[in-house]
Amino acid sequence: MKSSSAYSPLHRRAFLSRATYGFGAAALANLWGGPTAAPAAGHPGILSSTHLPARAKRVIFLSMAGGPSHLETFDPKPVLARMDGQPMPESMTKGQQIAQLQGQALKCFAPQIGFKKYGKSGQEFSELLPLLGTMADEMCIVRSVYTEAINHDPAHMFMNTGSQIAGRPSMGAWATYGLGSEAENLPGFVVLTSNGRGGQNQPIAARQWASGFIPSRFQGVHLRGKGDPVMYLNAPPGVSRERQQDVVGAINALNGQHLADVGDPEIATRIAQYEMAFKLQASVPELMDLAKEPASVMDLYGCKPGDGSFAYNCLLARRLAERGVRFIQLYHKDWDHHGDIKQGVTYKAEEIDRACMALLTDLKQRDMLKDTLVIWGGEFGRTPMSQGNGRDHHNKGFSVWMAGGGIKPGISYGATDELGYQAVQDPVDVHDLHATMLQLLGVDHLRLTYRFQGRDYRLTDIKGKVLTPILA
Repeated sequence: MKSSSAYSPLHRRAFLSRATYGFGAAALANLWGGPTAAPAAGHPGILSSTHLPARAKRVIFLSMAGGPSHLETFDPKPVLARMDGQPMPESMTKGQQIAQLQGQALKCFAPQIGFKKYGKSGQEFSELLPLLGTMADEMCIVRSVYTEAINHDPAHMFMNTGSQIAGRPSMGAWATYGLGSEAENLPGFVVLTSNGRGGQNQPIAARQWASGFIPSRFQGVHLRGKGDPVMYLNAPPGVSRERQQDVVGAINALNGQHLADVGDPEIATRIAQYEMAFKLQASVPELMDLAKEPASVMDLYGCKPGDGSFAYNCLLARRLAERGVRFIQLYHKDWDHHGDIKQGVTYKAEEIDRACMALLTDLKQRDMLKDTLVIWGGEFGRTPMSQGNGRDHHNKGFSVWMAGGGIKPGISYGATDELGYQAVQDPVDVHDLHATMLQLLGVDHLRLTYRFQGRDYRLTDIKGKVLTPILA
């Protein structure tokens, strides 16, 4: 007969799994009016309390997919304008990684859009963004960001996960893993996508908001801006909510028994997903119903309900933030301007100018900007060299702006050289952005880790410094 010690790993695993299932069952019973006590609001993370005083409760990350040109948006370069058509200095470009211009004659390409100073702070950025300019005194423009990747997919992975290698947890997954969410009936991490015009429609992939090797219940949930926000949200014809409740209850009972037997945490995730799906059938229609939004708010954003625009998604982002969602990421596509960059950036500015202004204004009017961190940026920038009448991919220097949530307002930080080629003053690695974001959420980026394959991983990998000069 085997000793009891031979069975101890199974007992320990079964105990933990049963405890996990108990939480899921309690939430499910509470949702269906069962006899269990009501659980605490929202969904907890692994941290019982923050490492540091939190300045932000949530993040809204405005991801401009395709690589916005810093030279037509937030980084004025008068010297580049004067050198239009002249050869790029070889001292800058020799031996450097270039995407599609490798081996070609590299010529300076003047900024195609004028710049203007805005606000009391005199922040200088594109004249195509006058409405956003009214919020210049709320913004911190970081002009010295650089990244490791030079093509879209690996650059998206790096901006989202801190690694070019697919399979690492995304920043939204890390945030919800650590802090959980205050949203009771919505996921803690929500993704919204929108298309525009004026650039190449580069694809984005669900792995950009995946949870990697941490439990999959922390992955982002994609809500569509047009049509049904979630596929199969409504019950099939002839199936009542009570009948659906019976089916979900039976499935979760079977999953709960399997979890108790094998102790696989992904089974607990499956139970939680069934519970969340049932909740979404009630919460998502309410989220998307803008009937109670006053006309002044709709006019502020300049959108129509269900139009799938970036502006509409910005309004939904505010509504998600109000409901306690921890991390909200908006992808706006078509920033890949290899040709006709002047017209392309003009189109994009029309799509984001009012929307970004409205989001910041709306948050501030509701006293939410102070604890909502808003970040705007792409996966990389564009070259100061011409690619016909467009610009190639560029990873050595580009711009990001941040507002709210403990960010010092009305300032610029860092700089690229006089041609906008490389970050030369206070260079900011993507890991630094991640470290600063976590710090504002009250999390020490060095201490939020997950052990996988014998190693402790973190969002900032082995790098990352907090940008203390931009903190209020």
